[in-house]
This record gives sequence, structure tokens and C-alpha cells, in this order.
Amino acid sequence: MKPLRDLLPKQTSDSGRTFPTSSSSETGEDAVCSLCGSAPALCGGMGFVRLDVPVDHPQFGKPVRCPNYRPTDDYDRIERLRELSNLTTYKTLTFDTFQTALPGLTAAQNSSLDSAWNRAYNYAQDPQGWLLLVGGVGCGKTHLAAAIGHERVKHGDTVIFVTAPDLLDHLRSTYGPSSEVGYDELFERLRTAPLLVLDDLGAENPSPWAREKLYQLMNYRYSLALPTVITTNSGLDQMEPRLRSRMVDVSLVRQVNIAAQDYRNAQDSGRDPVSDLTIYASMRFDNFDTRTNATPDEQYSLNETLTAAREYAEQPKKWLVLVGGSASGKTHLAAAIGNAVKEKEGEVVFVTVPDLLDKLRQSFGSTGSNQYDTIFSAVRDTRLLVLDDLGTQNATPWAREKLFQLLNYRYVAARPTVITIHLHEWDQIDQRIATRIKDNQRCDIRSLRVRDYPSRRSNRKG
Repeated sequence: MKPLRDLLPKQTSDSGRTFPTSSSSETGEDAVCSLCGSAPALCGGMGFVRLDVPVDHPQFGKPVRCPNYRPTDDYDRIERLRELSNLTTYKTLTFDTFQTALPGLTAAQNSSLDSAWNRAYNYAQDPQGWLLLVGGVGCGKTHLAAAIGHERVKHGDTVIFVTAPDLLDHLRSTYGPSSEVGYDELFERLRTAPLLVLDDLGAENPSPWAREKLYQLMNYRYSLALPTVITTNSGLDQMEPRLRSRMVDVSLVRQVNIAAQDYRNAQDSGRDPVSDLTIYASMRFDNFDTRTNATPDEQYSLNETLTAAREYAEQPKKWLVLVGGSASGKTHLAAAIGNAVKEKEGEVVFVTVPDLLDKLRQSFGSTGSNQYDTIFSAVRDTRLLVLDDLGTQNATPWAREKLFQLLNYRYVAARPTVITIHLHEWDQIDQRIATRIKDNQRCDIRSLRVRDYPSRRSNRKG
């Protein structure tokens, strides 16, 4: 989860332009712009102009994009927008990389993917109203939502891409004493964003506070018909009634149902149906960054934890728990351990806790090949289990009991297990599980006391 100051930048809108324009640089009538090569050079090579409007006009004195300098030509700005939108994590999820003819799917399922692609692409060309993408886990909803975001960024638009659980975490964190952004400011930017992409609606913890915040946000955007993309694998009948009433308004919301099985599994029929380690194949010890703009204390923490992870991968025993904030590197190190062990011994299951619970829920009572018992046994009995993001799951009684059964078995059997926990989720962990994690005879807890990686990376001198 990115820091608040990076996730929600303030951007100057280019909308509402009127001409004639004026520029801070004087140019001749036939002068050629040094920036875009157009003549006349309206902006003097700056890329922005000031509007010739009355003093009381809301755009008076504000820089707006030069009409000759198209957003698609401003590559630096596009990359800045992409980073600030939270889309860099999803940089490969574009319309070009979305596959609609996969051998592992039926003709009807591929047709559903093709229809979803076309409707998402058309929306991206002219985002009006809301687009609701509905389907099971791994069917391609997030891919299409991110692709829409990338498309609008290419046109110079400001986009905010955020998962519903992360959004609520950001809002909760504004109440902390170290928050860099106040609640009112953050909420205002979210609800007025030119394009908001809200991923995984329904995966958040449905507390009364969360339900109210989501309703306030979505109701504001609904009232003003602000462009919004939403993905969910929850049925609309399971949503909070006030939210559901907005979602079913066909005058504003275009619903796209994706009737396909796990899109990622279909691309590789030989992939492990339980473990997601192949997705993290690029996360290795040798590309774990401990230096970029890190303070001496941060470098010490990163190197100390990296050494512990390497040693654990050489001889996995007991439990290793990695605790840290968002994007601190804990998932990278956990995946690196999994990749190293898999290369030597082969038997590793890497799975995020929310994904594992989704797989178990979907397989419960199923007659398919990946029934509940098969998945649960594979995770419980694997030689090395890597559980990512413990504590971020929807803490229903069912979820708590399944996790406890799984981890208690591995604790009693002393099975090697790597767990990552977000620093702020520690108090959300089932107390029965917490007592096992705190057993220093069987568990080594390592804390990454560092800023998130995007903050460190953007903290360049100059």
C-alpha cells in the first residue's frame, strides 16, 4: 500500500479550457515551438499557457496545457501520472496483454472475456458514468480495470487506482499522529478524483465504520456521476443495501459479468492450482534493494532481515515471521525464500491469506478436481508454506477457524512456515494464532523498520 502523499497527488486539471491564450514567453507569429514543433509557439516551449479570462474566473492565473501539446506527447508527465496513480504495480495489465482466447476455457467463457474486453476498452475511450466488473477470483476483472486506468493516463488524465481494503486502511491511518495527510483532505481527493478505480469491492472488513465511509464516498460520486470503475467478486445482493441501490441504477452503471474461470490458471494449465509462487518468480535475494535512498538505520534493518531470510532458505526450520509496513519488502523476501527452496527441493506453497480463503470458500461443496479437502490438505501438508498478508483477510468466524486449523497443525507438527504480517494488522490476528507466533522457541520474528519502497525510491536528491 503506497503512502498517502504518493497515492493521491494534487493535479491541475486541463478541463474547461477557453481561448485565446497567453504565455509567459513572447514568441513571433511564425516561431516554432521547441517542445512540440508546432507553429505558432503558443507556450514558448513551456508546455503550459495561461488563459485570457476575467480575474473572477476560476481558471484565472492557473497554468493549463498548451492546446498544441497533446497529453500523449508528454512522456514524462504520463510516467509521473502512472506512478502517482498506483498503477506501476500493474504496469503489465494493459489491453494489449489481456487474452480472450485461452485454450483452458470453453467457447462461452472466451466469448465472455472478449465481450468484457470490448466493453472495458470502449469505456476507456470515453469514461462516462460507472463501469462495474463482476466475476470470480482470477477472471480478469483487475486486469481490465488497470487497463482502463493505463489508457486514461496515456491521455493525460489523473487516475486513482486502489483496492477497497487499502482505501479503508488509508482512511484509518489519517487518524494516526504520524499521518502526513488529514482525513478531510484525503477523503476529498478520493471522492473528487477525475477517475477512481476501486478494486475488490466487498473484500474489505464490513465494519459499520467501513460501510459508512464507503457509502459516503460512493454516494458522492454517484450524485455527480463521476467516472468510476469498480470490480467485485461479491454478489450485489451481498452488498450494503444503500451501495447496492447505486450499483443497480442502469441509467448510470454499466455492469459487465465475466463468466470465466481463473484467468491466470487458464493461461497455464500446468500451474499449481494452490500455490501462486510462479507469479513472484522475479523476486529473488539478489534483486532485493537494500540501498536506494535508505537511511543507515533502514539499511541495517534491510540487510539484517535479508541475511536471516537467506539463512532460513538454506535450512528451513520452524517458523519465520516477517513484519513490516506496506511495500517494506516482506513479500519480496518471503517469495525469495520460496523460490530458493523450490529450486532445491521443489515442494513449496506460496499463497496470500485472502486468496487462500477465497479458494477454500469457492471449493467448499464443489465436485470439481480442486475440492476443499484437496486444497486444504495441500496447504497444510506442504514441506514449506509461505503465507503472505496474514491479518488482511476478512475476519469472519469461518475464516478465523480455517486459519487456526491450518496453522495449529503446522505448529504442532513443526512444519517450516514463513508468514508476512502488516505492521498495523498485528492486533487483528486471532489470539490463538498470535500465541503460537509469539513462541520464540519455534518462531523467529523479524521486523522491517523502513519506509515503504516507493517513498524511498522517490526520495531522490536534486
